[in-house]
Amino acid sequence: MKIIILGCNQVGISLAENLSSEANDITVVDPDANKLRELKDRLDVGIAQGWPSHPDILRAAGADDADMIIAVTENDEVNMVACQIAYSIFKTPKKICRLRSASYIAQEDLFCNEAIPLDVVISPELLVSNYIKRLIELPGSLQVLDFADGNAQLVAVRAYYGGPLVGQEIRFLREHMPNVDARVAAIFRRNRAITPEGSTVIEADDEVFFIAAAKNIRAVIGELRRLDKPYKRLIIAGGGNIGMRLAEALEQRYQVKVIEYNAERCAFLSEYLNRAIVLNGMSSDKQLLLEEGIEDTDVFLALTNDDEANIMSSMLAKRLGARKVMCLINNPAYVDLVQGGEIDIAISPQQASIGSLLTHVRRGDIVNVHSLRRGAAEALEAIAHGDSHSSKVVGRAIEDIDLPAGTTIGAIVRNNEVLIAHDDIVIEPEDHVILFLTDKKRIPEVERLFAVGFTFF
Repeated sequence: MKIIILGCNQVGISLAENLSSEANDITVVDPDANKLRELKDRLDVGIAQGWPSHPDILRAAGADDADMIIAVTENDEVNMVACQIAYSIFKTPKKICRLRSASYIAQEDLFCNEAIPLDVVISPELLVSNYIKRLIELPGSLQVLDFADGNAQLVAVRAYYGGPLVGQEIRFLREHMPNVDARVAAIFRRNRAITPEGSTVIEADDEVFFIAAAKNIRAVIGELRRLDKPYKRLIIAGGGNIGMRLAEALEQRYQVKVIEYNAERCAFLSEYLNRAIVLNGMSSDKQLLLEEGIEDTDVFLALTNDDEANIMSSMLAKRLGARKVMCLINNPAYVDLVQGGEIDIAISPQQASIGSLLTHVRRGDIVNVHSLRRGAAEALEAIAHGDSHSSKVVGRAIEDIDLPAGTTIGAIVRNNEVLIAHDDIVIEPEDHVILFLTDKKRIPEVERLFAVGFTFF
């Protein structure tokens, strides 16, 4: 597939890394020659220097025969104009646009061929705030991913000493919970992926990914670690788009305080939010945190645009007694450095955006893609089409499907019912199949597996 990525920022670079390793023809466009040169030295991609919305620059990047344009610059207007030009001049089949402004996103009727021709609109801030909301609603989780309209969830937790299943083989999960069906999809032990089998022993400090019906998630977490008490008191450091959206989503159910340095923004937030308390000050102000009861806070969330400020305020909050701290980090090099120490969860906006973008890039009927372990693995939701003659999966039991190495089927969602994958389950047409891949190079094989007959040629 020939894809043009507009924007050599963190999202654009992460996207290029993901797609260039999968036999796609990638060209990245950006005004900054130095950024493009650094990217070119690292990845096998084409580059075009210039303003991403200019027709001559898009033509130089290969827009005449591109299959897709993904506009992810930091400027909403540039992204929209570039997609308009791709549609009007180059007849590009698919146009994906990143928008940050809530004002644009709210106008759904604006995005059509008669107005602004965008096929897919991605809002990183909305994706990240929804992602954090799921983490808060499920205490103890490191990652929570929805599949099949939320019927099934893939959850990552760290196994702790004292968990009933820690030190035992996975096959005992069924004995511990006879009325709950769940499957361990993968285990990461000391940053190395382990493909789980019935005889695999779960060790303390393992990062365990399991899949189950949403209603059963808490019961499974209780087998791997002591259940955290539900959260009540939250402090959000940073009243930007993400902080504001999160406070709005949570203020009815939790006690929410927002710390924002900019006085004008504070005034706006205090009018916009209904129940949340808005405080003007620095999130790294020790005295302010103590006055606002940081020692009684269940979750401290550092969500400003400054990585270093987020890291330092999170570490301070933890040392002052916050039960759990979550930290937004844009620089991917920092994520693995800080998570698991004093910072409980490091959140990468790029990875949240990449998963949503990849959903619209994958071939075949792939309706959900989630990046796991900061891009080390992926979870896919694919819809099975055809019959036993035209499909390699329909009409076959899971044990008879020739899955690529490092790939496991975790669950099947059929008519809103979650069926945990067992060897004898036969896949039927229109089943939603949830797969876990620890080797991303196998993705094209999975896509071909779910293609129907004639698309093989």
